[in-house]
Amino acid sequence: MMAESAAGSKSLVHGGRTEGEIIHGGDLDAARSAFPGAPEPWVDLSTGINPWPYPLPPIPAESWARLPGRAAETALREAAAACYGVPSPDRIAAAGGSQALIQILPRLRRRGTVAVLGPTYAEHAAGWAKAGHHVTGTESLGACDADVVVVVNPNNPDGRIVPPDTLLALAERQAARGGWLVVDEAFAEVTPGCSVASETGRPGLVILRSFGKFFGLAGVRLGFLLGGPELVRDARAAVGPWAVSGPALTVATVALSDSAWIAATRRRLAEATARFDARLAGAGVRVAGGTSLFRLIDDPRSAGLYSALGRAGVLVRRFDYRQDWLRLGLPADRTAEDRVMVACETLKI
Repeated sequence: MMAESAAGSKSLVHGGRTEGEIIHGGDLDAARSAFPGAPEPWVDLSTGINPWPYPLPPIPAESWARLPGRAAETALREAAAACYGVPSPDRIAAAGGSQALIQILPRLRRRGTVAVLGPTYAEHAAGWAKAGHHVTGTESLGACDADVVVVVNPNNPDGRIVPPDTLLALAERQAARGGWLVVDEAFAEVTPGCSVASETGRPGLVILRSFGKFFGLAGVRLGFLLGGPELVRDARAAVGPWAVSGPALTVATVALSDSAWIAATRRRLAEATARFDARLAGAGVRVAGGTSLFRLIDDPRSAGLYSALGRAGVLVRRFDYRQDWLRLGLPADRTAEDRVMVACETLKI
């Protein structure tokens, strides 16, 4: 399997023996069931969401009481275009989360072949397969010969970055065959130099952006599709009217326009990542990659560390295709960091 598990949890089986469940990111109910003696409150490091969310602006009462107006959505798309460097807000479609767009996008073209650069987020492959496309995983873009190529950039979970020039050349190649290059930039806010959003509108190039991760407001449920006019029109039709709630429009428009907070948060995340990496290294844990929103541990003792963390009331992300990997989000404070370190000491790492 090339990717993270889909929503929910599933068993990890080897030779017919169940080793435990792969708990999906954020599923604290499943974590409490798996580790009933763990201390409360749990520290959830299983998702790559900024632990210091954007401060909520005042939300007008009418945002709750009325259906969202066209002007509010236009303002959101203008703010997103300015934040991401998209040439025009008319090249942006908004939806209730990038996950919704991952499921919608495969229905916007005829069935064909899809190559997903992996290992990566599983929902891309699942969405295209569910829509009837033939999906394969690939570890090399040079070997891709598919109608649609999907790249998560930076990648989840290892933080791999494909240079923009490589992506743009691939988009040109895909366009020549009537295909698409889909670039999921869910974590690109922390490494803006890797983004190809400024090239939105190029033939063959489709980009997805996620609002909630960098801004720490996953509950807002907001994502964007960036593309040419025809695709944006089709996407808007597919999501239907009032796809984004009034409160979400208010919050996201303000947040995307707050360039000072964005710049300060990039610095804060980078500094916190460096500090967390140093503490992990001091505990003998190898950080193999990631972004400043999550770190990837590559260690043969990861299964034991996962259990130790669970007993300490810390939920992290593990993978059925790489048992030596664990993905950790950034702890929100020193207390949360200390709980991770205590688990490491338990294993004498």
